[in-house]
Amino acid sequence: MSAGYERLSAQDSSFLVFEDPNTHMHLGGIAIFDPGPLATADGGVDIERIRRHVESRLHWIPRYRQRVAYVPLERHPVWVDDDHFNLSYHVRHTSLPRPGDEEQLKRLAGRIMSQRLDRRRPLWEIWIVEGLEGGRFAMVTKTHHCMVDGVAAVDLNAVLLSPTPEHPQEEAPPWEPRPTPAPLALLRDEALRQVRRPLDLVRWLGNAVQRSDLDPSRLLERATAAWETIGAGLRGAARTPLNQPIGPHRRFDWLTLDLGEVKGVKERFGGTVNDVVLATVAGAVRRFLRHRQLSLEGMDFRIVVPVSVRSEDERGRFTNRASGWIMSLPIQERDPRRRLSKVRTTTKRLKESNQASGVEVLTQLAEWVGSAAVSLGTRFASRMAPYNLIVTNIPGPQLPLYMLGARLRAGYPTVPLFENQGLGVATFSYAGQLCWGFNADWDLVPDLNEFVHAIEDSFRELAEAAGIGDLGAARGPAAAGAE
Repeated sequence: MSAGYERLSAQDSSFLVFEDPNTHMHLGGIAIFDPGPLATADGGVDIERIRRHVESRLHWIPRYRQRVAYVPLERHPVWVDDDHFNLSYHVRHTSLPRPGDEEQLKRLAGRIMSQRLDRRRPLWEIWIVEGLEGGRFAMVTKTHHCMVDGVAAVDLNAVLLSPTPEHPQEEAPPWEPRPTPAPLALLRDEALRQVRRPLDLVRWLGNAVQRSDLDPSRLLERATAAWETIGAGLRGAARTPLNQPIGPHRRFDWLTLDLGEVKGVKERFGGTVNDVVLATVAGAVRRFLRHRQLSLEGMDFRIVVPVSVRSEDERGRFTNRASGWIMSLPIQERDPRRRLSKVRTTTKRLKESNQASGVEVLTQLAEWVGSAAVSLGTRFASRMAPYNLIVTNIPGPQLPLYMLGARLRAGYPTVPLFENQGLGVATFSYAGQLCWGFNADWDLVPDLNEFVHAIEDSFRELAEAAGIGDLGAARGPAAAGAE
């Protein structure tokens, strides 16, 4: 291989294929900070200090100074260094009319999320938003899904944030972009790769057998999981008002729950925090669709639950290592305890069947079939729409974090909307809070606040059933701001 570039994996490149003018494949979130030592004399935020800080950390995340290029003819994407990299373009500064409130910040976040990332540049942006009440500021982040998954995005926070307020400014090490490879060099390397492909496939199959310790049952399990994944993808999901063609514009909203109370529900009824999240979503979908006057009888409302297959030695690598479950939510069930019980039964079966390995197998096989087939398969999967909603639960640190001494109060994640998917739900646990982020199509979900209230009411049902009293639900980080 010629020096100066890296090839995108089939999974990473699929997110480039998914994207179109209405379907933006960036993820990210909104983080809210106390001003701390970043406050300026006029009540603003020291943006130049933040830019210097980001620049000093970029050597840990080299992908953030690379852009996408393509192999001629074959058109497979590769990463090359951006020889015109401009940090000020990526770290942006804006303000709300003072004193800005959370509703204004949500509308601004929706507008930012409505704009596609420029493919001619590294595929990320950070917006520093000053002007919030109390001198607080927000950081709105956008990173293309071809660069990171949810776990990698949390690892990125570990690069920019610190567990202690004391964090001296570091100098950025020198950086020299590698020369961009010539088109003929890319074409030559791709031709050599095609020649080696059969041998590489034999080697991969041999390693797979060795990893399975020659156990036919494990090989059969992975093959069965792949087949179940294909079968689930061939069944179209229920038609709902949330699953119509989307436009380019977004709404964003959030909610904060007390993580201790979520864990209290889990301890009372069993299961995991993720089970409680999914049961809460099931109850909220039930309420929301009934509010829209839809009949739930016979409706198979299916969700995708991203599952990380990242091993411990892969932590810190900024790429996609995610698989997923496709599961039906028990939205017909009225009783919150039985909803949680049914969710627990389903997730237990999915874990035991190792369904998540099916996507991993198919992703690995996609590496051998060529870019044209990956593109065709990605578009076919998008058209099939085998699910109604994405629900992702990202575990985060339970200790306070700081950026140059400014304390992070809350972080609300966002997932991209795929074709015919008008709503996405993401949660992030941080410092005793469960932070919910809701990304929605502007026109399909004008009543997004009703869904957020439905989430709150659904969890209240579970908490009351578990005998948990005074709930710590809040629409934002205001309650979390008290020491």
